[in-house]
Amino acid sequence: MLTVVFLDTKTLGDFNNSIFDPLGKVIYYETTNSEEVLDRIKEADIVVTNKVKLNRKILENLTKLKLICVAATGTNNIDIEACNEKNICVENVTGYSTNSVVQLTFSFIFHFLQNIEHYRNFTQQGLWQEQSVFTYFKNFDEISCKKIGIIGLGTIGKKVGEVAKAFGCEVNYYSTSGKNNNSSFNRLELNELLQACDIVSIHAPLNEKTQSLISINELNLLKKGSILLNLGRGGIICENSLADFFTMYPDKIKVGLDVLESEPIERDHRFLEMLKLDNFLLTPHMAWSSTQAREALIAGVKANIVKFIQGISKKK
Repeated sequence: MLTVVFLDTKTLGDFNNSIFDPLGKVIYYETTNSEEVLDRIKEADIVVTNKVKLNRKILENLTKLKLICVAATGTNNIDIEACNEKNICVENVTGYSTNSVVQLTFSFIFHFLQNIEHYRNFTQQGLWQEQSVFTYFKNFDEISCKKIGIIGLGTIGKKVGEVAKAFGCEVNYYSTSGKNNNSSFNRLELNELLQACDIVSIHAPLNEKTQSLISINELNLLKKGSILLNLGRGGIICENSLADFFTMYPDKIKVGLDVLESEPIERDHRFLEMLKLDNFLLTPHMAWSSTQAREALIAGVKANIVKFIQGISKKK
């Protein structure tokens, strides 16, 4: 009987764990710190992890481990080279969160364009009935007249572009790898995109080409009143540069972030002071986590385990 160990189920929310019962002996831990990892997985055949790191030092002490299932798309928390040396298979899950991330992207955009919260407060406070005419409004813009720039045209970035195009936006993109050519949208260099677009939305992975891609020089290129979003990875926007920029120009741009370099946010982070600003919005890395996305993720993890077990059976 195979032993399957989940290391950080708290990151996945509630899910139907009974679907894993037929796979063998399954052990669940809500959280696992670095000192606990080795002891918890030393007898495991299969490990499921979202963010818990499995480095070379840990992997070299394991003799039974055959499969690591990453309950996410990114595998940067796994030492892939060490896994290859020890013939440990690593499987991730892709595509499960696309619609969820796209939805939050446009929630950010409409938050800044429409400001529904202002009107909700207006009616809640009993101010509408005091008006002398039927309507009350502040100036707001339609999305259809906006130029959107997408940084990172992978699966999510492409879907953002398709939705934006359906709304009537002009869609531009910057390829962080330099290899992406999509005839449906306009390809621009980064500086050109930042200067031209009303909305800039980041959907790129964090790597040597995207680390601190947006720093003070790039922020200075943005148009007054433009919207800057990061739903990719923390570290793509230099956080100190962004805080400095807001100190110098508190009203120039609107910013929506779902990711930070270090998560959860540190208690002394400069962004905490910025949360009181109407043009700064921070959510706790939740874009990926719709009910449907998490269901698809769990199904993907199970499918990866089943595929692996079937492969073992075929070899026998």
